[in-house]
Amino acid sequence: MLKHISYNTSGTCARKIDFDLSEDGKIYNLKFTSGCPGNLSAISKLLEGRNALEAANILEGNTCGPRSTSCADQLSKAIKEAIC
Repeated sequence: MLKHISYNTSGTCARKIDFDLSEDGKIYNLKFTSGCPGNLSAISKLLEGRNALEAANILEGNTCGPRSTSCADQLSKAIKEAIC
């Protein structure tokens, strides 16, 4: 069974992140609303079926230009919020 997560981002071009989290902690159907389509599509493909907590730990703290966060960092926050 999959739990759907919808997370409103802060400080990034992407406005929202949606994904499904399986009971065994894997990411499915990851979609970003707005943002850089090529990069975010690649992130979605790379993370499909991957361990969510492992992905969150890798992406945490990633920044974008002068911003203190990034779409990847916001995904990390969304995952950790969903798991805890």
